[in-house]
Amino acid sequence: MDEQKRLKKNLWMFPLGTVGRDMVYNLVTNFLLTYILFTKGLTAAQLGAITAIMVAARVFDALNDPIMGNIIEITHTRWGKFKPWLLIGILLTSAVVVMVFATDLKGWSFVWLFGIFYFCYSIAYTMHDISYWGMVPALSSDASARDQITSRATLFAGIGGTLASIVIPMLTTGNNALGGSANVAYKIVAIVISILAPLFLCFTLLGASERREQAKSSKASGGLKKTLTTLVNNDQLRWIAVIFLIQQIGNGLVIGGIGSTYIYFEYGYEGGLYSLFTTVGMSATAFLMIFYPAISKRIKRKKLMNIMAVISIVGYVLMGASRAAASLGFTLLVIGYMLSNFGQYCYYLIMMISIINTVEYNELKTGSRDEAIIASVRPFMTKMASALIVLITTGSYVVFGVTNYTNQISDFESAAASGLITEAEKLSSIQKVLSSVESSQSLGLLLCMVLIPCALMLISNMLYQKHYTLDEEEYERICKEIEQKKTGESL
Repeated sequence: MDEQKRLKKNLWMFPLGTVGRDMVYNLVTNFLLTYILFTKGLTAAQLGAITAIMVAARVFDALNDPIMGNIIEITHTRWGKFKPWLLIGILLTSAVVVMVFATDLKGWSFVWLFGIFYFCYSIAYTMHDISYWGMVPALSSDASARDQITSRATLFAGIGGTLASIVIPMLTTGNNALGGSANVAYKIVAIVISILAPLFLCFTLLGASERREQAKSSKASGGLKKTLTTLVNNDQLRWIAVIFLIQQIGNGLVIGGIGSTYIYFEYGYEGGLYSLFTTVGMSATAFLMIFYPAISKRIKRKKLMNIMAVISIVGYVLMGASRAAASLGFTLLVIGYMLSNFGQYCYYLIMMISIINTVEYNELKTGSRDEAIIASVRPFMTKMASALIVLITTGSYVVFGVTNYTNQISDFESAAASGLITEAEKLSSIQKVLSSVESSQSLGLLLCMVLIPCALMLISNMLYQKHYTLDEEEYERICKEIEQKKTGESL
């Protein structure tokens, strides 16, 4: 196939595959804790057990990422090293997601099921996530083409995540909850998303193709020792991994549970409000998803990060000021989140590309590209960040007494699901619960949404400016040097 035709095909088939994957990811990462809080009525001990399971599973998952990357590197099949794991991983992921969201178990029985689910989910999702992003360097080595592929993949990932962020709260909370209760609604939503995920991934499985010289699997790479060696020898990979971890902790706090809980406590138990919050908040990122390749050609990455830092700071200030704005409070909160998320998302794109660009740096230093191993660093750090997000989120819930109210809401949701009370009676009772939330409690949640993300964003920017040296000029130089070596060897 002509190289230009292959690139055009990849620019559609590869990104389309992640729409359903990111719907699943959004459901589990951003709504699992909300689902549990508002439907399972946990005791303090059970919440502690759930938190411990989530943290332990995500740390295990993070540690498993480089191992999975190494397994992919030594995979030999007629379909290459990536696609078999894409298929196996997405089917297993869909199965375990339905298992946990469709159960009626409560109390310690649910906690035990949750433990099984989370470790199974961690393994299954890692299979297709490492495989998916590991394909990017194999699709093209051209910097411009790689920017296009990465930005378009994140565009479609954003479409999937945004659709989930809009639809899930609207259909599970408040007047429009499917089946009249959150319990039934989450079950239906989980089943639909778990069917869509493998269907969308078929675009990548059947339509995306690697460069011929990269389509062959690597030789056995020495197991965990090789993975650790790659991380140790690649100083740029180490730095960008730490920077990415710091940024992701702050970036995920708002949508990791604190944002929805704060909005329900402050503005009412209506999923449409949180849908509006996330929709407007993420709408600005669509601009970056589409135009980032053009922007990156005109503005260098480090300069762009400084610009985005200013935009985000303005957004966080507006979010903090929303409490004092009376009737305009929710408007300011939404606009502030849109601005802060715009800057944070640009950071995410820059760091995604910065991680991928260490492949050629690794090749120059060691003679080995190790694409899947290096690609595993992004989800590794994302999951480490998500573990810390869970700790911060549940810690804030304990400090500010959130479960005192969510357990009461859970009781009313369960009663409605069992037909013991009407939907109208449920909503009226929940509104009375929320009216008793103290101002200091909701203010504490807001401060967690504003101060922590802003501080971590600025720290990540400072470290990137100082320690990441693979800027546009240096990356181009490395690619030319590698090409010259290959040309010399072929003569």
